[in-house]
Amino acid sequence: MIDGLPMAVPEPGLPTRVRIHEVGPRDGLQNEKTVVPVEVKAEFIRRLAAAGLDTVEATSFVHPEWVPQLADAEQLMPMLDGITARLPVLVPNARGLDRALALGVREIAVFGSATESFAKANLNRTVDESLAMFAPVVATAREAGLRVRGYLSMCFGDPWEGAVPVEQVVRVSRRLLDLGCDELSLGDTIGVATPGHVTALLTGLGAAGIPVERLAVHFHDTYGQALANTLAALRYGVTTVDASAGGLGGCPYAKSATGNLATEDLLWMLNGLGIDTGVDLGLLTATSVWMADRLGRPSPSRTVRALSHQEH
Repeated sequence: MIDGLPMAVPEPGLPTRVRIHEVGPRDGLQNEKTVVPVEVKAEFIRRLAAAGLDTVEATSFVHPEWVPQLADAEQLMPMLDGITARLPVLVPNARGLDRALALGVREIAVFGSATESFAKANLNRTVDESLAMFAPVVATAREAGLRVRGYLSMCFGDPWEGAVPVEQVVRVSRRLLDLGCDELSLGDTIGVATPGHVTALLTGLGAAGIPVERLAVHFHDTYGQALANTLAALRYGVTTVDASAGGLGGCPYAKSATGNLATEDLLWMLNGLGIDTGVDLGLLTATSVWMADRLGRPSPSRTVRALSHQEH
């Protein structure tokens, strides 16, 4: 290790560059008990972009009653003017899209489910009904020149239905992309995936004619498998990985912990594999330490803890 970085030892066949899709300000903060002041959120996003993250998911235009932690989306977005990073936002429906368009947002994401149980629990709709709801949202966004990402949750396991068949995920994935999504993020929402399952799903998607270039992976570390699963995806050719700075949203001290893969833990592995990301691990770690102080508890990221302990 030199200057807080692992020795770079590339593995043949892996991508030379990976784009990290940073979800901390949205997926991370919406799972935190604490409602963070909007000024702190804006500064957090600025620091993430300054660390070299070129995609930072800023917020969600959901109804404030659903996610009070993100009720300040209208106040936040104008505070981010001048940031050169991509700043996608989540929109749940046509109303959310209208709110985002009014603020000049250039990228959106919709959030679907591979299983009926979670679609009903999260969206109060069947899978078919949720896709029907997304169709005009995606069409309107595309007509306005926006880039659209589709999140697909419960791709590996569902708390009500158990293991989710690969064929089921492939079928819903195909339909989401056919709506007009540019990219599809495969979510291991409850963190039960293992590397062989990841490879099987990616193989199934490829066999269905879905190019790997349009796929991203979103792993949760509930059972400690997120990095192993990410490596399996990289070996298949995936080059976009979702992660949350400092492991936000995966805090072991909060009942709402979801086990988000910490961006720093991902970055340590990618740096060690000689894979370029454009992200400065030192700046990112300092940002997560700063944010952890604002939340009043330590970061759950092992890399953040290791590097910040080295500095003190």
